[in-house]
Amino acid sequence: MFLFENVRGLLSHDKGNTYKTISNIFESCGYTIQKAVLNAWDFGVAQKRERLITIGIRNDLKEKISFDFPMPHKYKPVLRDILLDCPKSEGTPYSDYKREIFDLVPPGGYWRDIPEDVAKKYMKTCWNMEGGRTGILRRLSLDEPSLTVLTSPSQKQTDRCHPLESRPFTIRENARCQSFPDEWQFCGSISSQYKQVGNAVPVNLAYEIALKIKESLESM
Repeated sequence: MFLFENVRGLLSHDKGNTYKTISNIFESCGYTIQKAVLNAWDFGVAQKRERLITIGIRNDLKEKISFDFPMPHKYKPVLRDILLDCPKSEGTPYSDYKREIFDLVPPGGYWRDIPEDVAKKYMKTCWNMEGGRTGILRRLSLDEPSLTVLTSPSQKQTDRCHPLESRPFTIRENARCQSFPDEWQFCGSISSQYKQVGNAVPVNLAYEIALKIKESLESM
């Protein structure tokens, strides 16, 4: 068996042709394919993060192996469950100007929740963009999961401000959003550590899938 993981957008890339090509290659190599889009929040991760999970079973074993994707948990953690006792760690702060703007944004709010003239000055050309632009000046709430953890802590169109303080999440806070254990160490510069955390597959989600693969192989 094998596991292939990627972003959900791979399914729609090039009108679906990219994933179809990948699947055809897997099948030509002698594997039967199963796929599903799983949200990490359903599996003990305090983060909304959808991932495309593809499982391949070698054709000569497909009659002996039965694979089922893991079932969602009833308990779905939110930021309150993971942030309040998070160990201190390094992080990248906002500029003084950006911090002053975020001081105006309530938990769970974004640019529409501050005075229009302030938001317009901050957003500049983004003000005229189409769509909701809900990622701009976004402060998360303790009573919701994190949005998808990214590789950079502070980008104008994809902000994830701490619920209680006007700053981005630290490296360890992002790691908790990804369900890493606190003893797990990241190396290199601060920006490199942010990338390591942001590029990772949520630990608890990976664990749930791995358990199902283990069950399938042991059932032979």
